[in-house]
Amino acid sequence: MIVTACGTKGPVRGTEAEIAALAASIQRLSPDVDPAEATRAARLSYTATHQLALAYEISDTALIHNAKVNAGQRPRGLCYHWAEDIQARLDSAGFQTLETARAIANADNPILIDHSTTIIVPKGAPMQAGVVIDPWRYGGRLFWAPVPQDTRYDWRPREVVLREKGRIKYVQRTEGSLAPPPVD
Repeated sequence: MIVTACGTKGPVRGTEAEIAALAASIQRLSPDVDPAEATRAARLSYTATHQLALAYEISDTALIHNAKVNAGQRPRGLCYHWAEDIQARLDSAGFQTLETARAIANADNPILIDHSTTIIVPKGAPMQAGVVIDPWRYGGRLFWAPVPQDTRYDWRPREVVLREKGRIKYVQRTEGSLAPPPVD
């Protein structure tokens, strides 16, 4: 697990060592993961985090930034914004051996707020076999960990959570087609 250190002059970029560590973690997910794709996904995760932190005008902790977004003082930066934007950038890379999944934690806890993230997984693997990519948690500093090692959150598939809450009836598939929800 690596969290990029926060600079005093705003968001910082990931170091080559941090990118290499994330790439190695992605590569370890499956022997079918292309090492070059793991490296590109890691670099893209760090680059996108830095670019989005600048675009979102991140200057505070995650919860303070949330308050600023909700008050109209910042353009974006809620956890689901990070998850959407990171996922879009990763998905646009055209990976052949990797894909993304979305997850939500705390959805059934009335005391805590929902938290959304993107997960990088080997193509066709379940979300639990992936690596959490979470730039929101530490206010624009990338946190990542294999899903089972991220003990701070109990991640569940986004589609399952939204269906349980009655917020979706159909799941939007990556290829753009609408498909009915799986039969339980």
